[in-house]
Amino acid sequence: MKTADTITIAGLEKPVKRIALGTWAIGGWMWGGPDDDNAIRTIHRALDHGINFIDTAPVYGFGHSEEVIGRALEGGKRKDVVLATKLGLAWTDEQKVFRDSRPERVRQEVEDSLRRLKTDVIDLEQVHWPDGKTPVEETAHELEKLRKEGKIRAIGVSNFSVQDMDRFGAVTPISTIQPPYNLFERATTERNILPYAEKHNAIVMAYGPLCRGLLAGKMTSETTFSKDDLRSSDPKFQAPNFERYLAAVEGLKAIAARHDKSMLALAIRWILDQGPTVALWGARKPEQIEGIDEALGWHLGDDDKAEIEAILNKHVPDAIEPDFMAPPQRD
Repeated sequence: MKTADTITIAGLEKPVKRIALGTWAIGGWMWGGPDDDNAIRTIHRALDHGINFIDTAPVYGFGHSEEVIGRALEGGKRKDVVLATKLGLAWTDEQKVFRDSRPERVRQEVEDSLRRLKTDVIDLEQVHWPDGKTPVEETAHELEKLRKEGKIRAIGVSNFSVQDMDRFGAVTPISTIQPPYNLFERATTERNILPYAEKHNAIVMAYGPLCRGLLAGKMTSETTFSKDDLRSSDPKFQAPNFERYLAAVEGLKAIAARHDKSMLALAIRWILDQGPTVALWGARKPEQIEGIDEALGWHLGDDDKAEIEAILNKHVPDAIEPDFMAPPQRD
């Protein structure tokens, strides 16, 4: 159920703000290493801004993001937060990530997350990626057992197809669905995921709402990325695509300016206006929390939405979906 800029997730009593704190960068992996003191200050700043929904995963720093969150929520703060994590990705000693949602792995991951997060219950447990070698029904059955045992409260999926969700949902209700979703990566989510969510009373948790910084409005044609930066392998950030996307951002900035808003606020508000959605706001420094309030409390009009579509159709009519991000299946 949506009420202004809060929303209620099926299976949970506490309404959540429709902007959640995303914590991939806090883990440090693929983000230049961790900075724990800044990370804890970032989490506290988010709470100060009314954010009561935190999303993490074991693979974010190979357990480190969860450990930092556990430390940040000590001293009574945990009770004020809806805590979401994930499972279904394993890794080798060489930090090679692969999919693994076998029942025994599911149970072990939940126990490990509870310990790292320093909590007795996980509010929302999500399957990070479908494991093509494990029937989704087996994963769902184990999660339902854990829910009945009181170790998790609600269950979600991430990066699942409608077919997989139909099979999974026949075993246990799906409360949330987490796909990539932003102004530049939207085709699959709008065609399949949003209609499924609306039909099944699920919430869509949009990850990558700023398209890895492209929609923050600060990049130029001179912006470069190091080899270990995820964007160095994203075709949107390579010529000639990069220039086309930057041109689209310039057009979108004019709409934001009409509302006296930043480009970042426009990108987040657009997601919140699309349906039963929550936008994941990634941050690793306290100053990166500033701007959250600017995305709340207003709406884009029909004229704005039509102009946005015209800009996108002009500059990026063949928008590139983020398929390159999918981790491999296990051997």
